[in-house]
Amino acid sequence: MTIRDYQPADAAAIIEIFSSAVHAIADTLYSPEQKSAWAPLPADERLWVRRLAAKQPLVAIVEGSLVGFLELEADGHIDCAYVHPKYQGQGIGGTLLNHALATATQRGLAGVYTEASKAALAFFAKHGFKLVSENEARRAGQVLVNYTMERSLLRPA
Repeated sequence: MTIRDYQPADAAAIIEIFSSAVHAIADTLYSPEQKSAWAPLPADERLWVRRLAAKQPLVAIVEGSLVGFLELEADGHIDCAYVHPKYQGQGIGGTLLNHALATATQRGLAGVYTEASKAALAFFAKHGFKLVSENEARRAGQVLVNYTMERSLLRPA
């Protein structure tokens, strides 16, 4: 597996990963209506191309295929972190996250934070993130619960 910076040619694969990952979440966590509000189909490609150009995510490549991505913003916010459903459970998300944590540390950030979905809550907790709050996001008439989580990057003295 290789982790590299985003390239404009990656946009279509990232859109597919995002849509596939959201719609593969168990209906017991988010209803089909909630998932459709979160990741409308078809995706707005122009919106995604602009977003990706601004966010410049890290991408994971396995055997020549883009299989995951993670957006690390300058302030330490992890906005999106998704792995294609066919590749979940293989350590790709953890490798992306570890790369992002190393990058944040190199930038001198004191910590990182995210808004984790119900599906991602255990993943971030496993990687040392602490729960800060439960939130409600409203999209297309649906209420989506997520969780603000943070992780310190400072080493104890």
